[in-house]
Amino acid sequence: MEKRFYIFGKGISFSISPTIHNAGFHHYGLPFTYTMHESDSIDEAAAIISNDCFGGASVTMPHKLQAQKFCDEQTETARLIGAINTLIVKGSGSNRIITGDNTDWSGLYSIMAAHSTKTQMQASTGLVLGAGGAARAALYALHKAGVQRIYLVNRTLATAEQVRDDFKNVFDIKVVSSLQDFPEKPEIIIGTVPAETTTDDQFTSLFGDRGLCVDMSYKPRQTPLLTAAQQNQGWDTVTGVEVLLAQAFDQFLLWTGLEPPRDIMAEAVVVHEERATMAKSGML
Repeated sequence: MEKRFYIFGKGISFSISPTIHNAGFHHYGLPFTYTMHESDSIDEAAAIISNDCFGGASVTMPHKLQAQKFCDEQTETARLIGAINTLIVKGSGSNRIITGDNTDWSGLYSIMAAHSTKTQMQASTGLVLGAGGAARAALYALHKAGVQRIYLVNRTLATAEQVRDDFKNVFDIKVVSSLQDFPEKPEIIIGTVPAETTTDDQFTSLFGDRGLCVDMSYKPRQTPLLTAAQQNQGWDTVTGVEVLLAQAFDQFLLWTGLEPPRDIMAEAVVVHEERATMAKSGML
């Protein structure tokens, strides 16, 4: 049966999610399509969601905190995080159920677990930059990864304090007023703010001898945060594209019940970026 999948968000014209998921669908010969739906409000996706062919969706900014209005149920983790990045459809007609889930946290968790296995080290200190829906997922991922001291920095202090309070019954978050006031060197740093709002100079004091730096922003791929981390030899860095792939693998499994063809989906991104570079330089 034909199914249509989407990414819901604003300012998503550069999204590579269609490239990732359509490569996976094509690999299995599924009659599925994945396209963008850009809107100021998720309410504008109501007609798409109500259509019988709607198979599910990725949800990105600024809709992650409002997507629950279209859900019949939410997973425990999505409810706890307070942000939905995945809509899953089961059944049809009057028996159709839409579930809200969050794969941002699970994608990050898999990245942190792989780093811990590689280095044979358990991080005890983590820092999240930003306090939106992606930051909530990052904080929860740090908690699930066993990080004991979790710090949060955001431009608006009250927003960070609200996030801290939302999680207080599950784990502790220490809100820091600015990067200059950071009391220790974190071993994991996760950026969730738009790269164009930052400069590498503001991050240089954060890095100790070794650690893992992840930036969830992937436009551009090389962000100021990653640049600052790479000036420290003991630090591994993970780009926003790698985070996007990690969470997309989990989405693909939830939507199809099939093991995601990781290499094929990742290779599709490489080809897409090569074509974009060639087109920009006038070679296509």
